[in-house]
Amino acid sequence: MANEERDARALLSSEVESAARALIDVLARGLAPSSASGIGTSRSVNTPTRENVGLSGASAITPLSSVPAPENRESVNDVTVLDDDDDDGNVIGAIDQPSPLQIDLEQSSQICPICQISFPNDVLPYHASMCGEGGRTFSGSDSPSTSTREELPGPSTAQSSTSLSAAWKYETDPQKASRMFCAELLSQSSDCPSMSLQINQFDTLDEQDSTLISFYKMNSVNWSVPLKCRLTGDAAVGKGVNRHILSMIMQKLKTGFSLHLGSTSTTLFEGEKNHLVPSASAVLRDSNLFQMAGRMIGHSFVHGGPCLSGLSLPLVILLTGGSSDSAASALTLQDCPDLDHRETISLLKKTELTEQESTRLTDLCLFWDLPVPSSSNRDWLFQQLLSHAVLGRVKSQIKDLRKGLKETGIWPLLSQRLDSHQVVFPRESVMDITAQTVLQKIAWPKPVDDDEDNDDCIAVEIISIITSYMRRFIEEASPNMLSDLMKFWVGWEVPEENLVLEVVTAKFPVAQTCFNMLRLPCHYQSYTTFKMDMVMCLQSVNSGFGLI
Repeated sequence: MANEERDARALLSSEVESAARALIDVLARGLAPSSASGIGTSRSVNTPTRENVGLSGASAITPLSSVPAPENRESVNDVTVLDDDDDDGNVIGAIDQPSPLQIDLEQSSQICPICQISFPNDVLPYHASMCGEGGRTFSGSDSPSTSTREELPGPSTAQSSTSLSAAWKYETDPQKASRMFCAELLSQSSDCPSMSLQINQFDTLDEQDSTLISFYKMNSVNWSVPLKCRLTGDAAVGKGVNRHILSMIMQKLKTGFSLHLGSTSTTLFEGEKNHLVPSASAVLRDSNLFQMAGRMIGHSFVHGGPCLSGLSLPLVILLTGGSSDSAASALTLQDCPDLDHRETISLLKKTELTEQESTRLTDLCLFWDLPVPSSSNRDWLFQQLLSHAVLGRVKSQIKDLRKGLKETGIWPLLSQRLDSHQVVFPRESVMDITAQTVLQKIAWPKPVDDDEDNDDCIAVEIISIITSYMRRFIEEASPNMLSDLMKFWVGWEVPEENLVLEVVTAKFPVAQTCFNMLRLPCHYQSYTTFKMDMVMCLQSVNSGFGLI
């Protein structure tokens, strides 16, 4: 009997051990870290895109209520626990943990448009709400069908469901690589609902700027969806209107918005050419205008529009994820926008200071909590003062700018292609349009055979005269005038590859911006008259179109 009891206990112990091992194995597979769940995985924006296994539908979920939940599970990226918050931020519910036996191998994951990492469909909305320092949030109910396309007023909240290819990473030309990246980003959202931006031409400048600011302050937006802009009170439609508005937005980032904020200027960037830095205004910072500016910059770049040129090199380093030390090492006195501070800091380069200069320098050091100058700390103090004057005072503004850039989806390009920084944030000299650049892109009119039924048939001699006037006008134009010419011709200051030129019977020059076409009248008898009409047309680029 004793032997039988021992054998029975041994058999029972073996069965219990086998069952325990099976349960542990099941739990290990269900709770193991995976790139799809986000458990134990770094959320660095530099992490390459991966394909992951999605979870099955909620109808097949088997709760494991008897198993205690593991500790330290506060991340919203956790697959097993997804909290819903009330208005006070209190947790009011959680979803059950799905069994690993219900994993559907054929269901595809979706890509976070900020960090470019795959997540299951039910996890992505919660991850996106936290990714990129509080960037875009997405709702599964907002995901549109790819078989239909609907235009909705205001921003779109649809997101892409495919990952970017690696072709743009290996393209040697940074300009081409940037365009490849943007083309892929746009193609992913080509079937999503369009975002609509409407500007009323009869509104005042203050009202128009308020419309733009309200549009770009919207949260939870996929900025790579198709864009449709309209000008109320103007008959123009199509791509030309999009180009016109994106060009206007970039111009306002440099010159400022027409808003009345007391004595505060609404210029978001200040300083010299190629040394622009964010304004230190607390009013502009607290109004969240710098995150808005980051969205504007990224949105224009994604849609092929003009870039914000002339930023300070240390600012570009910080905006693109560079270190503070790298930014500080690139500082120059020209980066300091405040001329009084610049003059005071430059005193440290003098061998001898007057009593007044010494007092002035000491006051600035004490005001910024730095030691007073001495013979041994001049170089160090110069770097500290300059760094604080240029970058230290605008840390929050730089952070908001970077956050807005991430939300537009271009962060993978900036983080993985360092040579793209000069494309996204070009120098002023690069953006200056030259006459040779314009002339090379023009498709000059060709003579056509005489046709009695064609009323627009122009003699070859007249075409030669008008085109010679146009060539001379371009060669004599300043960079600013050439920029206005491109705005009149195609809608923005970015020269298109194929600029079509025609000579027709008309009274004034007419541009069809959607087709990159400029039609010149054939009646001009002198270059003086031709130039006068062209200048008049270029002065109207900021007032709309007037024709379809």
